[in-house]
Amino acid sequence: QVQLVESGGGLVQTGGSLTLSCAASGSIFSINAMDWYRQAPGKQRELVAAISNAGSTNYAASVKGRFTVSRDNAKNTVHLQMNSLKPEDTAVYYCHTFIWPINYWGQGTQVTVSS
Repeated sequence: QVQLVESGGGLVQTGGSLTLSCAASGSIFSINAMDWYRQAPGKQRELVAAISNAGSTNYAASVKGRFTVSRDNAKNTVHLQMNSLKPEDTAVYYCHTFIWPINYWGQGTQVTVSS
């Protein structure tokens, strides 16, 4: 059983920064790719950033250059540093991993960017 718990969301002004964290249970953390998704009201959930077990990263075009995903395998945590935030970044952010055949999701953390 894997549990993912996000933290670090909040309200920030345009141009501000936030860091989200995801704490994962289970010893499989170090061998799994981890992702951050977000879902804005009325929109589909979208992939924001991904990091492989080796530390390779990928980003959605809309956040590239502003967001940075990182992981600490010793602490079973993954982080999402978000800079230069825009109102369109407002969403619930979810931590995710896939361990066949199950998708594991955290409960989500709200990020609100005011204009």
